Amino acid sequence: MFSRSVSRAVARSSALPMPAIRSYRTPMACLNARPQVEKKAIAPQQTRAASSEHAIANPTLAGIEKRWETLPPQEQADLWMQLRDRMQVDWNQMTLQEKKAAYWIAFGPHGPRAQPPKGEGLKIFLKVTQLVAVSVAVFYAIHAFAGKQPKTMSKEWQEASNEYALREKINPIYGISAEGYEGKGFVQSPPAEKS
Repeated sequence: MFSRSVSRAVARSSALPMPAIRSYRTPMACLNARPQVEKKAIAPQQTRAASSEHAIANPTLAGIEKRWETLPPQEQADLWMQLRDRMQVDWNQMTLQEKKAAYWIAFGPHGPRAQPPKGEGLKIFLKVTQLVAVSVAVFYAIHAFAGKQPKTMSKEWQEASNEYALREKINPIYGISAEGYEGKGFVQSPPAEKS
């Protein structure tokens, strides 16, 4: 069994032509790869090769900046593929019209790079101002209909919280129980309203 598989591998490897000098420009083929059988060129490959050798007609590229957005997606893709194939040749052989069209399609102000419409900044500013005004109105409406503050929000309660924190030595490193502390502690409210 082993001898048959070895003999097949040897026969297969001897059928592959081995290059005399290894090229570092192309990746090395896998040793177990089967030899490629040469096939006749089919029509799409011939048209591709032909399209990269011949310049694209000027009427096709004329005014592409104005027509690009109105072209159907299939025509956009076809034109881009023609230009991409054309860019495979030496750029000195490309026409100026082809170079401009390729640059404009790749980097022009269309699609996501399109310029914003005039007045869009003003619309955004007005909408943000409107939403801020609504949020302020909602805030004051909630406070207008809210009941009185809880008793824990009075100055007296917060002073009592300070005394409790000192007695229990809460946060002795940098808080109210620390040596030399000069802050207000928990006091943040005005005195309670007498009712």
